[in-house]
Amino acid sequence: MYVNRWEVKLSLLLISSLTIASMITISSSLPDMSRDFSEYPNGQALVKLSLSLPALFIALTALLAGSYIDRKGRKPLLGMALVAYAITGSSGYWLDDLYGILIGRALLGVCVGITMTIVTTLIADYYQGKARQQFAGIQIAVMSLAGILFISLGGILADIRWNVPFLLYLFSLLILPLALRYIKEPEQPVESAEQPVDIPVPKVIWIVFFAVMLMWILFFIIPVQIPFYLKGLGVEKNSLIGVAIASSTLFSAVASFFYAKLKSRLSFAQLFFAGFGLMSVAFLVVAFSGTYALVIVGMLLAGMGMGLLIPNANILVMQLAPPAVRGRQIGRLTTFWFMGQFLSPLILLPFISSYDLETVFLGIGILTGLLGLLFLLSGRFWKQAG
Repeated sequence: MYVNRWEVKLSLLLISSLTIASMITISSSLPDMSRDFSEYPNGQALVKLSLSLPALFIALTALLAGSYIDRKGRKPLLGMALVAYAITGSSGYWLDDLYGILIGRALLGVCVGITMTIVTTLIADYYQGKARQQFAGIQIAVMSLAGILFISLGGILADIRWNVPFLLYLFSLLILPLALRYIKEPEQPVESAEQPVDIPVPKVIWIVFFAVMLMWILFFIIPVQIPFYLKGLGVEKNSLIGVAIASSTLFSAVASFFYAKLKSRLSFAQLFFAGFGLMSVAFLVVAFSGTYALVIVGMLLAGMGMGLLIPNANILVMQLAPPAVRGRQIGRLTTFWFMGQFLSPLILLPFISSYDLETVFLGIGILTGLLGLLFLLSGRFWKQAG
């Protein structure tokens, strides 16, 4: 089959890698950006916002993109989004105004909202059953490995100057020819504008959406606050900060590679329990660490947890969504995913302002542990749903 060609799979995986690059590539630059833009009102808060701002516009764009591709097809927007990704992403290198950088980050989010929705919907269109589980796991694994590459390169380039990592966003131009050549419309017809749009979708899918949003609200403290936490521990090199954050993505990749094998033995609820349980232990380790080495251990465990949670949620939504409205439902999943990333600094800011980071990490560790237990205790419900 055409969809099993390596060029098709490579195109899907490379496009997927752009999502994580949009968020964490500049993470190591945040402390130096805060220093250079300290004269701006609320400069440090705005710099932190630059990391999560794309998530808001991904969330706002994804649902619209999902509705569009259900009516018009998966491919028409893809090429334009890849070109715009390079332009808007790299704008932070050329601009020396914080507000201009924030605008560029917002437009980058629009591009990712389109590409992420398209590529995830195509995976659901192209593959079924075991093949879908395997590819969804590989997708998250490759995204994690790309995250290692981008955050590591971002840390190295940030030691030159904080704006140099923005040039990494030009990578999308290298993907463009491959995507245009090998990405095809799925065989099943997409919904036409004349078809009814009130196709029933299981209500339980909304629980998955909200669980994904909460997962990202809690996890996204890592790229936003870990750089500052490590600076407080005396870690000065941006490259070491990059390694710490990249270590979580490394073990996210490892866990995702084994997702399909684990899914053949465990239920959706058990995998949610395992993922949230690993995150719980991770944040507890960081809360009581006080050393760079133990922070690394915590990052590894957090990455393993996310490596199970993300494909598990993706596969469950793919399974619950009827094909004719699959783009919409995956658009909603993407919306809740990135809304969680955007809301994370805003929701956690009052706690970070009132308590030290160790206490905040402790609270997150307890909360994720309770979430895992909740999924485990509701296992029969999820077995019926999935």
